[in-house]
Amino acid sequence: MERTSSIRRKAVARQNEGEVMIAGEQLRLRLHDGKLIKDRRYHLRTYPNCFVAEELIDWLVSHKEAPDRATAVCLMQHLMDHDILHHVCDKRPMLQDAKLLYRFRKDDGTFPFNREVKIFMRGQRLYEHLIGDKKSILQLREEHAVAYQRSFAGCQLIDWLLQNGEAESRCRGLELCRALQEHGIIQHVAKKHDFFDSGLLYQFCINFRRRRRLSELLKVQGDDEDVAVSTQEDGNAESPFVLHKSLPQDGNSAFQSVRLSKDLKQVTSGRRGSLNSTQLHSSGCPPLVQLSLASVSFNPKSVLRRNFTCEELFAPGAPLIKRVLTVIGDAMGWGFVVRGMAPCYVQAVDPGSPSAAAGVKVRQFVCQVNGQCVLHLDYRTVNRLVMTGPRTVVLEVLEPLQ
Repeated sequence: MERTSSIRRKAVARQNEGEVMIAGEQLRLRLHDGKLIKDRRYHLRTYPNCFVAEELIDWLVSHKEAPDRATAVCLMQHLMDHDILHHVCDKRPMLQDAKLLYRFRKDDGTFPFNREVKIFMRGQRLYEHLIGDKKSILQLREEHAVAYQRSFAGCQLIDWLLQNGEAESRCRGLELCRALQEHGIIQHVAKKHDFFDSGLLYQFCINFRRRRRLSELLKVQGDDEDVAVSTQEDGNAESPFVLHKSLPQDGNSAFQSVRLSKDLKQVTSGRRGSLNSTQLHSSGCPPLVQLSLASVSFNPKSVLRRNFTCEELFAPGAPLIKRVLTVIGDAMGWGFVVRGMAPCYVQAVDPGSPSAAAGVKVRQFVCQVNGQCVLHLDYRTVNRLVMTGPRTVVLEVLEPLQ
């Protein structure tokens, strides 16, 4: 048990390092596209592919990647601490909001390609290959009567590695898969087993295509029980309403919700995943899809000010209003998190998802799902109802009056 916990802690730590690398690479691509990275001349010497720290801080604040200059400096210092960028002459270990030149290590070939980085990059390549495969082994599967999206059996992944020349033998394939698990790239769906060449189900922990917000880099990571490296809580069934948590910008909820005036609105949404390098620099924060396999941090604390009973919800004079919301999920899901044992409530909403556009908001109590009363059901059962139901979900909710 202690060994498993130790491995999990190391995997989470390495996974967090991977998230920093992804965020840094996405930022580098955006800065190249915005022409902030270019050859610059200083004291009769030309420094290729560099940027001015002061200009970068201006850019981060203007693009709302940081609320103020001090936070922007902290974000860039975090990247410096992880060897993502450095001063062009390596004379300044601290990033300063001044007219000083810095550069991404990937642009000058000084990025440290150690074993951890190589395994991470190989995991990313395998992920992209599997996601793009028309007959991908990443499918909806069940283990112990619980359905898991984009999961695969351990033996299937090893078969795939052999068929695609990624491993010389099953033994080599098993070694690679265990290395991927140790580095927080894949995991058992219920976080209960190491990797085995068997029928046990596993998932990728990281959605390499998700657009990261730089504010996520400063997020304080909890212990391995608080950091969900899949879309689960306490080893329970994967929720069909999972999204990625980002830092609050206004000091309130760490998730955003969208307000709509209409009680009933049908919404269709385009594909919300699959960002390539040319799309990563687009303005705003692309939606973060549920049922994804990215590293996510759950906030286990309830958004409710206090617990409610079903009787209280329907008591005369209760400050609640009933709404009927129709959410048409896209290829990746619906985009909200439910919690609670009975009644269930909306814990968080992805701001770019079909559910947000349909009017789903935090603190709404879920009364019915597709005409079935769910007031006395826990969130696990509600999850399964939605996951096994049609793509179009009709929710009847009780919303607190403002």
